[in-house]
Amino acid sequence: MKRILAVIAAMVGLSAGAAMACPTYSTGGVEQYQTTGGQLRSPRFFNVTAGGQNNLGGCPHIYNNLGSDRLSYGQSYFTTQPDFSFFLSNMGSVRLVVSVVSECDAALLINTGSANWYFDDDDNGNLDPRISLSRPSNGRMDIWIGTFDGQYCNAQLRMETFAR
Repeated sequence: MKRILAVIAAMVGLSAGAAMACPTYSTGGVEQYQTTGGQLRSPRFFNVTAGGQNNLGGCPHIYNNLGSDRLSYGQSYFTTQPDFSFFLSNMGSVRLVVSVVSECDAALLINTGSANWYFDDDDNGNLDPRISLSRPSNGRMDIWIGTFDGQYCNAQLRMETFAR
């Protein structure tokens, strides 16, 4: 009987751990920056290692909030902690373009200050992601740079604003 209870306890622990293996904004990004819409009129670049151990296919709290961005969703891998947290201000009159150039098939995941999730896999061309936010919110924006196939590679995040 003790052995059966131990097995059940281990299985519950493993399934709880698997549920926790998703990107979360509960901790800040590995790198954190403060910037304004005006400061991003000139593009800013940030080096990062793309990839992660968490397959988004098992993250319903993100999937249920992606709307039409679900196409490649289940095939992408990200870290739990965001790669970047940006504390944005004065974003009211700009459009924000977030893109990645990488040495592999990168993917991009964003959680905005208004708690909206965005995902992209290939819109920047050459298997790289790009997300354009027409009305970015002020506040903390968390960004993850993952990969489509779970591999790791060198990548560069680019952020730039344009007048609306």
